[in-house]
Amino acid sequence: MTASNSILLYVTDAPTSARFYTNLLGKEPVEASQTFAMFILPSGLGLGLWGRAGVEPAPGAAGGGCEIGFKVATSGMVNSTYADWQAKGANIVMAPTDLDFGRSFVAADPDGHRLRVYTLAEEV
Repeated sequence: MTASNSILLYVTDAPTSARFYTNLLGKEPVEASQTFAMFILPSGLGLGLWGRAGVEPAPGAAGGGCEIGFKVATSGMVNSTYADWQAKGANIVMAPTDLDFGRSFVAADPDGHRLRVYTLAEEV
């Protein structure tokens, strides 16, 4: 079993995407080049941004076909994160909304990868 895990997103321009995530997350990548950037999220998960032109085998799908979830503790944190990301210029796809599982909003990165911030509804 591996000691660490990561998600890789295929991006059009790794430096542009790295600037977007640096601004959004408030942290610098632990690794960055013209073709790749790696962030370590608070959970320990690595978020890699890989320039799609250099990926082997070539990816067939574009961004937006799945989501990265960012779980927060309260509905208030969903709202404050929404305000923060909106102020930072994130493309908001869905404003904070109460859904069957809890409160959530969705933003998209420059390549259309969906980023869902959410909190779970209290158990009844």
